[in-house]
Amino acid sequence: MLPEGAASHPLSEHFADGRSPRALIRGLAIEAPIALEINGVGYAVMMATPADLMDYALGFCLSEQLIAAPSEFVSADAVLVASGGWMLRIQVATGSAAPLLERARLRLSEGSCGLCGIESLEQVLRPLPPVTARIAVEPAAIFHAVAALPGLQPLGEATRAVHAAAFCTADGAVRLVREDVGRHNAMDKLLGAMALAGHAAGDGFILLTARCSFELVQKAIIAGSPLLVTISAASTLAAEQAAAHGLRLITLARGDSYLSD
Repeated sequence: MLPEGAASHPLSEHFADGRSPRALIRGLAIEAPIALEINGVGYAVMMATPADLMDYALGFCLSEQLIAAPSEFVSADAVLVASGGWMLRIQVATGSAAPLLERARLRLSEGSCGLCGIESLEQVLRPLPPVTARIAVEPAAIFHAVAALPGLQPLGEATRAVHAAAFCTADGAVRLVREDVGRHNAMDKLLGAMALAGHAAGDGFILLTARCSFELVQKAIIAGSPLLVTISAASTLAAEQAAAHGLRLITLARGDSYLSD
């Protein structure tokens, strides 16, 4: 049985040794447009996997700084529409609507660019609060988390086509995992799940099966995470932003090595 977020699809498998192709049914990751409507205002249309949408709604509002705390999140309702996409209707506290109304616009973001509603360079590089949380993590904990994560990715195992974001404790135990076709969506889902479960970002570290991009660093800083671990390398802007705001980066994390700033 396929996990939520995957669907069966007929394919033909071809071989280099000249054997005849064979028909098979394989799981593919579901990618669909998800329109986010916040307090009745169309805010963005994201290409995402329609699973864990409550987590996504809350995490998106937090990382976009549309709300300052989970307590300002009221509700979310996901509806499948006739076109095959989804409408995610979100309600936040009335007092949190001002930044939403200033930045609201309906747009398509392939793969979730992480910069929704941003209309100027000044907004992209906006000042962010410094990360004040500190956590002591031994190398063994990093290697343990990296080794454990593949076994905790049911959608990834079924499709080989999604990213995962995980929250880990200082000893490397993986507490929460969320998956999505978009790495930014997976991060938002994780942040929402953490908030709903009562996990403070400062009490552990975040592990991503993704490139360490500027947008993911921003999300980690906004969440207050003291350490971000990624399996791929960082961009220059990601490294600069992390250093400027007190976020420690570990990149190219493998089973036997990693790079640390």
